[in-house]
Amino acid sequence: MQLLEFSHILLIYLIAVNILTLILMYYDKRKAKKKEWRVAEATLLLLSFIGGALGLFVGMFKFRHKTLKRSFRAVAIISLIVSLIIYYIVFRILTFGPVPIV
Repeated sequence: MQLLEFSHILLIYLIAVNILTLILMYYDKRKAKKKEWRVAEATLLLLSFIGGALGLFVGMFKFRHKTLKRSFRAVAIISLIVSLIIYYIVFRILTFGPVPIV
């Protein structure tokens, strides 16, 4: 039963971090258009590295935000790879349960 609860928490976490990242991309794009105080790139990339890469990439292309900045794109791609590994681990836990440590 604890595994089931833990796996649900992981899934909710991944959904929440992606939604938060997407919202912050939209917010940052709005602030950029108004030339106002913006969300730090480090914040966006940190969220991306901890599982929010899909939200970051959806935001980048949906809002056409940060797509021309090469350094941001490069780090975003690395964060996508890290996030895909996280997604795979969570999928394996949800599907097959935890891997026993020998």
